[in-house]
Amino acid sequence: MGTDQDSGEFVREALGVAERITADGSSPWPVEAGRYRLVGARACPWANRVIITRRLLGLEDAISMGIAGPLHDERSWRFHLDPGNVDPVLGIEYLREAYEKAVPGYDEGVTVPAMVEVASGKVVTNEYALLERDLSTQWRGLHRDGAPDLWTDPEAIDEIGKGIFHDVNNGVYKCGFASSQRAYDRAYDALWSRMDELSEHLSTRRYLVGDSITQADIRLWVTLVRFDAAYHGHFKANRHKLTELPVLWAYARDLFQTPGFGDTIDFEQVKQHYYGVHASVNPTGIVPKGPDTAGWTTAHGREELGGRPFGDGTPPGPPPESERVPAVG
Repeated sequence: MGTDQDSGEFVREALGVAERITADGSSPWPVEAGRYRLVGARACPWANRVIITRRLLGLEDAISMGIAGPLHDERSWRFHLDPGNVDPVLGIEYLREAYEKAVPGYDEGVTVPAMVEVASGKVVTNEYALLERDLSTQWRGLHRDGAPDLWTDPEAIDEIGKGIFHDVNNGVYKCGFASSQRAYDRAYDALWSRMDELSEHLSTRRYLVGDSITQADIRLWVTLVRFDAAYHGHFKANRHKLTELPVLWAYARDLFQTPGFGDTIDFEQVKQHYYGVHASVNPTGIVPKGPDTAGWTTAHGREELGGRPFGDGTPPGPPPESERVPAVG
């Protein structure tokens, strides 16, 4: 992450290892069950997008998952929740080690999600947007029976996804890391203009594109679910709390209660990361006790809008025991 010195605007770093894993031989990395390990973090929305996609498609047996803890330092994400502070499969303490195996002398950002080849310990890709698309397309042969189609209308999904990325997903970061009032004001206005637009869009339809969950919903939801816990206060995105926005709050609860979404969220790790790592924003490192999360399991009423969450598919089963998160409330 960085800030433009002239404008004070937040600038997201380029992704450092943007290879692809394909089934058609178009890359050096073939689709193969058990070959790769997805490294994510419960705190990170970008990783959460891929974690949800993997859950919905039923790829848990084909792609194992390691979870970096919420706290890290300049050396990168660290496996401090695992015994001995070491990922049990990759045998590393810091994710940077896998990046350096792939690119000796690596000096770009160390981010999650990252797909790592288990045998070599090398990061194959940290390109989250392409990875989530490839999980739906290149990995189709390993999907569970009943896996949903998350790309029912790729053009519409990408079109609405652009605005979500720039103004919402990245927009909250632009608010939080702005170093000038002008940059903050511009990001804040763009965020809330887009949130109002999305609220209007969702007031008469259950999902963003079509009548079932698509990748567009995953992209928006990972920011909404963290909004009150982190972005409203920590990033000064504070016109309203999510709980004060009737349409988006109901939409977010609907998805939270859908298998594959809420069962990937650990609110404590979200707060520990944002308030504990961003010293420039929260120099004391104090982590707030709130907000109350009990509301996430209350009735949302979105069923009245119709729609079929998984289209012609079926819900995923429960997450593996090792991947379960604490219940809310």
